[in-house]
Amino acid sequence: MAILCFSYLLLVGFLSKSQLVTAQSNDQATVLAINRELQVPGWGDNSTSYCNWRGIVCNFNHSFVERLVISRLDLRGNVTVISKLKALHQLDLSGNSFHGLVPSAFGDLSQLEFLDLSLNRFEGLIPRELGSLRNLKSLNLSNNLLVGGIPNELRVLDKLEEFQISSNRLNGSIPSWLGNFTRLRVFTAYENELGGEIPDNLGSVSELKLLNLHSNQLDGPVPKSIFAMGKLEVLVLTQNRLNGELPESVGSCGSLSNIRIGNNDFVGVIPKAVGNISSLTYFEANDNHLSGEIISEFAQCSNLTLLNLASNGFTGVIPPELGHLVNLQELILSGNSLFGEIPESILGCKSLNKLDLSNNRFNGSIPNDICKMSRLQYLLLGQNSIKGEIPHEIGNCIKLLEFQMGSNYLTGSIPPEIGHIRNLQIALNLSYNHLHGPLPPELGKLDKLVSLDVSNNQLSGIIPQSFKGMLSLIEVNFSSNLLSGPVPIFVPFQKSLNSSFFGNKGLCGDPLSLSCGNLYAPDHENYHHKVSYRIILAVIGSGLAVFVSVTVVVLLFMMRERQEKAAKTAGIADEGINDQPTIIAGHVFVENLRQAIDLDAVVKATLKDSNKLINGTFSTVYKAIMPSGMTLSVRKLRSMDRTIIHHQSKMIRELERLSKLCHDNLVRPIGYVIYEDVALLLHHYLPNGTLAQLVHESSKQPEYVPDWPIRLSIGIGVAEGLAFLHHVATIHLDISSGNVLLDADFRPLIGEIEISKLLDPSKGTASISAVAGSFGYIPPEYAYTMQVTAPGNVYSYGVVLLEILTTRLPVDEEFGEGVDLVKWVHGAPVRGETPEQILDAKLSTVSFGWRREMLAALKVALLCTDSTPAKRPKMKKIVEMLKEIKEN
Repeated sequence: MAILCFSYLLLVGFLSKSQLVTAQSNDQATVLAINRELQVPGWGDNSTSYCNWRGIVCNFNHSFVERLVISRLDLRGNVTVISKLKALHQLDLSGNSFHGLVPSAFGDLSQLEFLDLSLNRFEGLIPRELGSLRNLKSLNLSNNLLVGGIPNELRVLDKLEEFQISSNRLNGSIPSWLGNFTRLRVFTAYENELGGEIPDNLGSVSELKLLNLHSNQLDGPVPKSIFAMGKLEVLVLTQNRLNGELPESVGSCGSLSNIRIGNNDFVGVIPKAVGNISSLTYFEANDNHLSGEIISEFAQCSNLTLLNLASNGFTGVIPPELGHLVNLQELILSGNSLFGEIPESILGCKSLNKLDLSNNRFNGSIPNDICKMSRLQYLLLGQNSIKGEIPHEIGNCIKLLEFQMGSNYLTGSIPPEIGHIRNLQIALNLSYNHLHGPLPPELGKLDKLVSLDVSNNQLSGIIPQSFKGMLSLIEVNFSSNLLSGPVPIFVPFQKSLNSSFFGNKGLCGDPLSLSCGNLYAPDHENYHHKVSYRIILAVIGSGLAVFVSVTVVVLLFMMRERQEKAAKTAGIADEGINDQPTIIAGHVFVENLRQAIDLDAVVKATLKDSNKLINGTFSTVYKAIMPSGMTLSVRKLRSMDRTIIHHQSKMIRELERLSKLCHDNLVRPIGYVIYEDVALLLHHYLPNGTLAQLVHESSKQPEYVPDWPIRLSIGIGVAEGLAFLHHVATIHLDISSGNVLLDADFRPLIGEIEISKLLDPSKGTASISAVAGSFGYIPPEYAYTMQVTAPGNVYSYGVVLLEILTTRLPVDEEFGEGVDLVKWVHGAPVRGETPEQILDAKLSTVSFGWRREMLAALKVALLCTDSTPAKRPKMKKIVEMLKEIKEN
């Protein structure tokens, strides 16, 4: 018997060892198959066991793969083969480029406890087979393209602690069985199309700590159950259709740090029990129908950082107790019916950087000590009934980025101390008040300011010449005042609508149609009075003098013409040679072109407007034909502050370096000429003009042939050029379709590369105070940061891609007031338009293949023009996405 038992144990041991070897062999084969399919970086080193490869963890005796973590490696391919690793406890494929359906075979991984497929492009339904994963503790399917509802087969996953399905296209409702999961701590389903009510048992028996359902179509009340266990820490329900009142039981969650319920239909008052939440950091309830007074109990939430109650029906005064909130950074109460004075106690909020009380009924005056809040960046008090003068102490708010005081009852003059707020960038709005006196010249020191509005006051005097120092201005409005004199010659003024200067009887000059010469004729208001004979004689005399002068000039010109013709015939003079400026420095980098390029001829060509090709933000491009017959493109660099003279040697070194910068999609300099304070940059002539001309002009010609493949290739080429620039740490200052030139084969080349280096403030060769970029291409964050960045380049590129897809201009009156191409495209769903309706029908209706490619490229353009810079893809990724569209 003993011998029999011993034999049995030997047999069991042998079989176990055999199974172990078989399992190990199977997993090794599976890992090798995964590598063949996905080509995982760092895998395949034959000198080490696969259990030591990146992201693989085997069990203690290296017989089974228990964990596979290959996230954020930009992998793509078929992941179904992974389902053969039967012993997996953790599978993390997040942050890659996997697409197609989520493999139903993953339901065979019966030991799985953690499954993370987030941040990919999986599509289709959530597989029912995932309901077989009875050991699953964490399921993350967020940030994919999944559709349909939450399958009922998942109701058996009662060990789930984290369930995340946000940022997909899921619809249907939140199933009630989710409320039965006793271990559930995290449930996020934001940015989907879920409807119906939040289950009234959700959180009633679980450890629910984080509930995020924002940006869905949920309705009904907030169930009391989610506060029942008192464990909730984060509640985000913004942008739904929820209604009813915020339950009093919210106060039972002492660890609750975030309450965000904005953009819903909530009614009633804010429960006073909110004061019991000692951990509360963010309370956001804007854009609802809440009413009553603002509760003073908020003052008990000593950690409160943001309080946003904007666009509700609150009445009464601001509780003075809010001044105790020393950690409060943003107080946003705009769009209510609050009244009374701005309480002095608010000045105790030393950390406050945003105070928005606009669109209420506040009266009283601006506190003189408003700048005691030393971190204040946004002071928004417009559309109230605030009286008195703007305190001179306002100049102490040195960190202020935006100052909105429009539509109040302010009197007195504009304090010159505002000119001390050198950080003021976004807006200075003093419109619709009763301000009088002159415009302080000190405002000209606000060289970062983008928007200035002083309209509808009683301001008098001239617009000071010092305002030409406000080099970042995009929007100005001086209308409906008592201003007089000429509008200073300054590009932001001349580019403004003439309505920005209307209602000032004494103003003249561009952009007004009123000539300054006619404005100051004596007694111009009494036009019908008799004019004295002396004036008549003076006018006649002046007229005769002008006539004689013009006659003499014409005669001299005719004589000069004859002399020049004679000189040409005799071969003794060259046209205008004596008037040509003296060349200080010049060089042609390409040796075999030196004989073909005449630098004097280059300069001469740029002196004639007839040779002008393009007007850029920082330069003008001319066509120059050399005596040798060679045609050049010459970029004339604009300089406003003697930059070229002061930094000549540095500029030359940079140009020589750029001439060696090799990429097929960049315009490289082949030489330069410097005279006076002008730099001429020499390039090869590109005969097909610019991308802007191709998209917006050629496409309107009768002979136009739809050209989507050409446009896609151009888009890819521009992306590749920008990706290369970013790789060599160069940020372009003016990405636009007008700065993309096309060679004879329609290959795109990005122009003004030199400008990006020569004028980059970090390189010390000049300072850019003016807005970098062309109107319509400037990223929204530029108004706040004034920094030209790589994500900003991505945004500008996205606008170019939208031009290619829609054949529309970046800024067009058809979009409506204040709407550009980006806003028009992103706003299509609100208008009820499909993506197909955005595309140029001349292209998208040619074939299903073209339309499919255009829709895919539209998704890329939308990513590029995301309002949040961090969400925009890098140029390298954009190139990959566009190439994939072309290849598929």
